[in-house]
Amino acid sequence: MPKDAPVNIGTPSQVPPAGPWRRVSEMQAKLHRWAAADPGRRFDDLFNLVHDPATLLVAFDRVAGNQGSRTPGIDGLTVIEVEERIGARRFLDELRAALKDGTFRPLPVRQRTIPKPGGSGKVRKLGIPTIADRTVQAALKLVLEPVFEADFKPVSYGFRPKRRAQDAIAEIHFYGTYGYRWVLDADIAACFDEI
Repeated sequence: MPKDAPVNIGTPSQVPPAGPWRRVSEMQAKLHRWAAADPGRRFDDLFNLVHDPATLLVAFDRVAGNQGSRTPGIDGLTVIEVEERIGARRFLDELRAALKDGTFRPLPVRQRTIPKPGGSGKVRKLGIPTIADRTVQAALKLVLEPVFEADFKPVSYGFRPKRRAQDAIAEIHFYGTYGYRWVLDADIAACFDEI
């Protein structure tokens, strides 16, 4: 990824919509630019960006747009119920206040076991956070991802924006045509089972 590339907004010709989305996009681009320009830079005041109203609104919209928005956490609330019972604005205002004054505490996740893909008969644990916890996680991701993304090598594909396994395979094929014969694929088995 070029050091001056925009983060999470697609191609440079795509302009993010006005309002909170543009504000967050510009904040991400600025953080990425600073992190790329000075790898040793210390970011002291990121928490104010996490509880910024624009960041929380974009985070909530991302949670609401996710397929899991219909799945309640341990508190029993889905995104639709949050919007109908509490109202998105009040929900985000209360969440912001709790973050700012330090009283926010994540709730335990609702745990389910689901079958692993491939029909092996094995299952994996799935943790389902509350909508509030998902919103805070999304806000943290919006702020932290551009900072850490600047440090990743271009050959890293796992869990990164705008990168898929298919991109890694395409790059393997590309380098294969130039005589390269070794590929390293690393995975830590069951890494997140006990974290």
